[in-house]
Amino acid sequence: MKLLITGGGTGGHLAIAKSLREAALERGHKCVFVGSTSGQDRSWFLDDKDFESVHFLNTTGVVNKKGFAKLASLFLTLKAMFKALFLLKGIDAVVSVGGFSAGPASFASILLRKPYFIHEQNAAVGRLNRLLRPYSKEFFSSYEDKSSIKDYPVRKSFFKLSRIRSKIQTIIFLGGSQGARFINELAIKIAPLLQEKKIRIIHQAGSLEIEKVKKSYIDLGINAEVFDFRRDIDTLMNESDFAVSRSGASTLWELSASSLPALYIPYPYAAGDHQYYNASFLVEKNASWMKRQEEDPYILLCELLELNLQDVSENLQKMIKPDGAINIIKRIEKC
Repeated sequence: MKLLITGGGTGGHLAIAKSLREAALERGHKCVFVGSTSGQDRSWFLDDKDFESVHFLNTTGVVNKKGFAKLASLFLTLKAMFKALFLLKGIDAVVSVGGFSAGPASFASILLRKPYFIHEQNAAVGRLNRLLRPYSKEFFSSYEDKSSIKDYPVRKSFFKLSRIRSKIQTIIFLGGSQGARFINELAIKIAPLLQEKKIRIIHQAGSLEIEKVKKSYIDLGINAEVFDFRRDIDTLMNESDFAVSRSGASTLWELSASSLPALYIPYPYAAGDHQYYNASFLVEKNASWMKRQEEDPYILLCELLELNLQDVSENLQKMIKPDGAINIIKRIEKC
């Protein structure tokens, strides 16, 4: 089977694309990727030799734009769709991982009546996926009971390194590769208390603020492990006992696969407030905590430092099983 994987824009969508590609190759299939010239697509897959070919079409996001800017984005998507029609030659099935990058190849696959599948990463379904869902043969979601495959596509290494936590000896702050200013400021604010309790700090500060964050720790006389992007995030999660994080879907499910309890602080400007709904899904099952940033998470975080985490860590272990990506590929084969 020759599978076309499309979508991206952000690391969350692209992480799913990578997991599905690895699973497809393991099953003996060939893969093609179609993304966008905008977003992070090229930085992830431009030189990726595991795809038979990669293509980046000139598109931009539509959802948060108005007036002429929205019309211009829609025109670019329509123009890119006609290019995508030629890329679908010889393709047996198309999988969308969401994001604006998925638009052209998704519309093209429906026009050509190619078997079309969607993986929705968030609890709140994105606009494009909501629009195209009726045309898909399968709609995969970790949040919907009727989904045939509920386990999120997460790399096996997260499960292999999973362990049950009880006491916080190391804490990790996660704001994504671009960073999250609020989480950075929260980490610096609570750092003296963490040092007093002899809790080690691992901090993903993001590329935009990493030097500022490093200087803040130096000024406080605190030795923290600060980085912007690391490929061994699975190892860093394994070393940690608690996380403070945004609640993008891929990070949320990687933390779940690691059985790593977390305080989630949803990004307040996420489309459809989807990060809030992602975190709510775990909170309702006593598998993590959440606080909006305008509600001052500092007080709750101080309280959580004293808790026994074992029950929550064990609950996380029940939330997700390995082989989500493999099972999605098997389901596509069956369809």
